[in-house]
Amino acid sequence: MLAFHNDYLYTLVELSRFYMEPYRKVAIAKQEFYDTFFSQNMVGRSVAAFYELFERMTRHYPKPEFEITETIINDQKVKVHQEIVISKTFCKLLHFKKSGKLNQEKMLIVAPMSGHNATLCRGTVEGLLPFYDVYITDWTNARDVAVEEGYFHFDDFVDYVIEFLHVIGKSTNIMAVCQPSVPVLAAISLMSADADPYVPKAAILIGGPIDTRKNPTGVNDYAAEKTIQWLESNVITKVPWSYPGFMRDVYPGFTQLSGFMAMNMQTHLKAHTDLFQHLVTGDGESATAHKKFYNEYLAVMDLPAEFYLETVNIVFKKHSLPRGKLVCNAQIVDPGKITKTALLCIEGERDDISGRGQTKAAIDLCKNLPDNMKKYHLQKDVGHYGLFNGRKYREAVVPLICDFINKIPPLKE
Repeated sequence: MLAFHNDYLYTLVELSRFYMEPYRKVAIAKQEFYDTFFSQNMVGRSVAAFYELFERMTRHYPKPEFEITETIINDQKVKVHQEIVISKTFCKLLHFKKSGKLNQEKMLIVAPMSGHNATLCRGTVEGLLPFYDVYITDWTNARDVAVEEGYFHFDDFVDYVIEFLHVIGKSTNIMAVCQPSVPVLAAISLMSADADPYVPKAAILIGGPIDTRKNPTGVNDYAAEKTIQWLESNVITKVPWSYPGFMRDVYPGFTQLSGFMAMNMQTHLKAHTDLFQHLVTGDGESATAHKKFYNEYLAVMDLPAEFYLETVNIVFKKHSLPRGKLVCNAQIVDPGKITKTALLCIEGERDDISGRGQTKAAIDLCKNLPDNMKKYHLQKDVGHYGLFNGRKYREAVVPLICDFINKIPPLKE
């Protein structure tokens, strides 16, 4: 009997999707039938709900769009137009350009490159748009990048951040959501060491793994326990022939998603049980909210294998940044060089991805930054996602960011 090789995992998943597609089409037809002819009784709605859940659980979720067309500024609607500022092999820099002439500070949101699309930060963008001229990194799904386009390493991520800051211009504020906190802090450190005039005015690190030795979570433990060789053999696979990135080594999004789902399986099971009840009882508002969240959450992207493995090694195994051992482009990364970029570190009280104290560690690493230019905040009663999306983000985190940036003292020449 032939042993299964992990290189074919992606192909196996694609074949399973292909095999299930006819059943999914049948489920769609039957759902529509029962919704049309039997929606007036409980049995009919229950059968329709069953088929809808089956269809959603077997669906391949495409990358969503931001679909942000307006914002509210001073009680007035302002139109927003999304444009591509610069297009790199593994990322596009997007700008949410507003109509009219507004004198707003610039804010670059560095979205996580950890399995979900940048649209997971849609709420992050919407919350900041009334107050800032917002840009965001829109990372490319690695399966869509041809092998001949080359690799994407941790150093490339740092280089992208620096280049984007140069493109946007001086005095830009930068926000790192989770995973990018380490490469963003590295980028600012290198820029500061080089006296780069485009160094950011302020850096906001949200739920980031700056020092994963502090209060390690299940995510941290998993990454620390598995050897790089084990990860390379068990979670890295090759892109199948049906995508432009055929034969590229990737850490597939479906693997990352399964890990996140397993961490909170009871929560996800309950959410889908609740959806079934909402569909049966006709609670359209709750059902729509569920679908909106999971349409985003279940749309995943693949990471370049080399970037994933290097990140695990640098952040979760060697703890290179907090230990002063991180080297980017043959240069030691020293956050102590940061003297002109104000720093705000935000953590969530119930964050099960980045434990309490992991982001705060950046405060001590930036030892030469004046105390009045750095601040730590623990947001009560929120988990990881709630730090950058949802009501508490809009009502508590966004005002905190605005207040912090507005109170940054002028730099002494």
